[in-house]
Amino acid sequence: MHIAYIGLGSNMGDKIANLNKAIEELGKVPGNKVVAVSSIYKTEPVGGIEQDWFVNAVAEVETSLTPRELLNKLLYIEKNLGRVRDVKWGPRVIDLDILLYDDLVMDEEGLSIPHPYLHERGFILVPLAEIAPKVIHPKLKKGISELMNGIHDNYKIENIGGVS
Repeated sequence: MHIAYIGLGSNMGDKIANLNKAIEELGKVPGNKVVAVSSIYKTEPVGGIEQDWFVNAVAEVETSLTPRELLNKLLYIEKNLGRVRDVKWGPRVIDLDILLYDDLVMDEEGLSIPHPYLHERGFILVPLAEIAPKVIHPKLKKGISELMNGIHDNYKIENIGGVS
């Protein structure tokens, strides 16, 4: 089994319900077991596009899937929950990203692990540090808590509680 950390985000419709449904679907994937989920955080959008605030969380998943198989399942879940990819960094019903997968470092077409923006984004690092503060970023060789202390973005992040 492998340990993967999945970033979840939504800023359309019933955002919290979207996260909960995505977590539920993630746990239904054969070979996956959701073992931990962070609190939900209300976060200011990044990327300069005018849009509603997001809710974000991170799930820890034990999986027997390869990184590519896991990505394909995430894309399938996104599509089934109504995700339409039309504007980069635009509004979305659900966004699911592989943040980390064991201590793997890979960069292939459509799949980079660790997530290329993981170390820069508070909306990823804050919930990840909540459930995995001692995990080491495999490229930067720094702990998640250490990376979180080094972020300098001014985007607002507010803990709004746990998943239901």
